[in-house]
Amino acid sequence: LHRKWNWAILYSPGGFPSSHSCLITATTLSIGLFDGFNSPVFGLAVAMSMIVVYDAVSVRRQAGLQAKMINEIVRMIFAGQPIPQKQLREVLGHTPVEAFAGVILGILIALAVWVLFPLY
Repeated sequence: LHRKWNWAILYSPGGFPSSHSCLITATTLSIGLFDGFNSPVFGLAVAMSMIVVYDAVSVRRQAGLQAKMINEIVRMIFAGQPIPQKQLREVLGHTPVEAFAGVILGILIALAVWVLFPLY
């Protein structure tokens, strides 16, 4: 938009792919590959994965949309006047595509670790 890089975006929440979805998926698949897909720990990891991905797509995304709306309301109320307060962060969650990309990346990372670092 402004023709220059904003490096802070790399370390801020939200964006493509979802690092939360990637991390939990890689962890879950690694547990399945190393400890077995019928282990209780894998079952727990699957449950945690479902919670984290749901949170990334639903709860955190909605919080971002609400922040965007609040910022717009403030702009409407104070039209033409500068507002010195820091605006709310608008990019907190992920779109379903971003979360799905994180899941796919997590699977690829777990498979690469499993192939490159076998325990046996």
